[in-house]
Amino acid sequence: MERPSVMERSPPRSQGFTLIEVMVVVVILGLLAAIIVPKVMSRPDEARVVAARADLAAINQALKLYRLDNTYYPSTEQGLLALVQRPTTQPAPTNWKQGGYLDRVPKDPWGKEYLYLNPGVRGEIDVFSLGADGQPGGEGINADIYP
Repeated sequence: MERPSVMERSPPRSQGFTLIEVMVVVVILGLLAAIIVPKVMSRPDEARVVAARADLAAINQALKLYRLDNTYYPSTEQGLLALVQRPTTQPAPTNWKQGGYLDRVPKDPWGKEYLYLNPGVRGEIDVFSLGADGQPGGEGINADIYP
């Protein structure tokens, strides 16, 4: 068998993408982004609401332990700080747990203080967040968050 001469060989084909192929890929990526990004962007707000509910559940458990030890909840004036530091105002706890009931009083996911009422409006006590807007009421992520 003879080898074809250099002149008879076909020229090497370029291995790059055509402009049309690149444009098709860009359009497909754009469509996927238009569908997926709005769904993903709402997730941080949903995650903040879930985190607030988890914080509120932990605070409520600490308040229940405080009540078991002292037979009553801290007053509204003593607030949630009574779970971290022994209150010095009345009613002074008689059997406050050394080291406290929480390491620190957490802030809500929007950086605001959780609110505490004793007596509560919704129950014996209320612990809640005012949501993303920091205002009473609201809808969606701006709604007040209770455990």
